[in-house]
Parts: sequence; C-alpha cells; structure tokens
Amino acid sequence: MYTQFFGNFLLSKSAVPADKLVDALERQSSSYLKLGTLAIHAGLLNASQVDAIICRQTHEDKKFGEIAIEGGYLTKEQVDKLLSSQKPDYLLLGQILIEDGLLTNSQFEELLAEYQASNEIDDLNVANEQNDMVEKLIHKFFHFDNSDMSGKIVAYLNLLFNDIVRFIGKDFTPLNPLMKSEYMTNYCVTQKDEGLLSFNSGIDMSKSVAIAFASRYAKEEFHEFDEYVKASIEDFLNLHNGLFNVNMSNTYSTELQLLPPEVHTDCLLTFEDEHFILPVIYPFGTLNFIIYISKSK
Repeated sequence: MYTQFFGNFLLSKSAVPADKLVDALERQSSSYLKLGTLAIHAGLLNASQVDAIICRQTHEDKKFGEIAIEGGYLTKEQVDKLLSSQKPDYLLLGQILIEDGLLTNSQFEELLAEYQASNEIDDLNVANEQNDMVEKLIHKFFHFDNSDMSGKIVAYLNLLFNDIVRFIGKDFTPLNPLMKSEYMTNYCVTQKDEGLLSFNSGIDMSKSVAIAFASRYAKEEFHEFDEYVKASIEDFLNLHNGLFNVNMSNTYSTELQLLPPEVHTDCLLTFEDEHFILPVIYPFGTLNFIIYISKSK
C-alpha cells in the first residue's frame, strides 16, 4: 500500500499537478525501473552522482551500470544486486515524473527520503505490509480523528484497498476524500446496511471505466457496457460489503444486514448527512467510492 499512497503524498506536497500524476500512473505498466533510480533508493548514489553518470552517457555509448563501475561509483556486485533486488513500485512513478521534467533527481531524492522517514517505511515492511501500518497511512493521509466512527471508516477503507488490490489490481492511487451532501452520478451502484450502524456505500464510474473495471474483476475481456459489466460491479460491491460485515461482527460484535444493491445512472444523489466521496485513480480511469458510517438514529 506504500506505493499507492506515494502518489497521494506527492499531491499533498504540491510536488506535481493532479493531471500530470494521472498521466504518469497511466504509463507505469509500460515503463521499467532504471539503475539510477534504484541506486538512489538504496542509498548507494545521490542525485548529483546519478546526474553526472547520465551526463557522461550523452557523450559515451555505454550503459549506466558500465559508467558507474568505471567511474568508481558502484561495484559490479552492487550493480548486480540492484538489478535483482525487490523494487517498490513507487520508484517507477517517481522515475516517470523525472522523465517528464516534473521532478529533478534531487527533488525526487528529497521527497522519497521524507516519505519513507515520515511513514517509517523500510524494505522489510514494504515487502510485508501489516494492517496496522496501512491503517496508520490512512489516518495520516485522510486526516481522520480517533473517534469510534472514524475507526470503523478506517477499517472499511483498509479492507477496500486490500480488496481492490486483490480483485482489480495494485496500480492505483487514492486521492483525499471529499465531504458531499449531494453527488452527480455516472453509473453508480449503492448499497445500504441495516443494524446498529447506519451504513451506506457505493461505487461510481463512467461506462468506459466500468468496462475496464469489470474486465479486471471478472478476468474476462469485455468490450461493451452490457449486463455482464453491470453484474460485475454489483458483485464486487456486494462481496466487499459482505466481508466488511463479517469484520464488524468479529471485531465489534456488530451485526449488519445488507440490502440489495441499487443502480443510479446520470442522476443527482442527495444525502441527509454528508458522505465521503473517495476518488481512486487507475490507469484506465477514476473510480469514486461513496462511504457513510454512523450510529443508527
């Protein structure tokens, strides 16, 4: 989850515009990590050294690693280890932003160090993420307080992020949620829970995004916005909310009863109480999750 929150971190620092970040995210799947980016992340080279090697590359027909070894910046063993080691995906996002001229190597080095230090990220917990660490990230970036209701919202988001990684893919970035008393839908599926909590949730997207979303979820290529696509979206929301209900029962001894999903197309939803609207950016487009949890009135 550290990769997904790195994009959110860059936006919070006003390091890149939102539209440029989206463009970079869309190109992640067709890009690859370069040795200079890996060396900065590993602390073996600083930004100035990487820039010096890249400068030499403009005059010599040699690979980055060759010049780094010849210049005494890195040993062959270090180069081999960098190329074979596990690599956090957020490095690739930073590299694309550098290539686009939105960040310098020096700026990326500083932002990367701040992101890792402020969130206590190291190679071990990147490889073995724990739920409590993900919850800390959610609290940090979404500015939730420590009330009982916010704890349940964080639990919902924690499960949501894990479910979209599991069923849709990890190549996403969540933006900060907005509080709305009304929302204009595209193709939106909502669902309510009955019980001790008042719990509304939903997922909204354009039809083209729905086709891509359903293709990933069903692991089948869809080309038209048809009943299979609609059923996939409803099934995802129903499955996720069902898992959340199980968690509420096990963790809080709170029993909830799911109602059938409802569809809202190109209409204005109005809410008695403000709801969270959480945008999540994928390379194929933006999903908007609708979330509201409170004690029943």
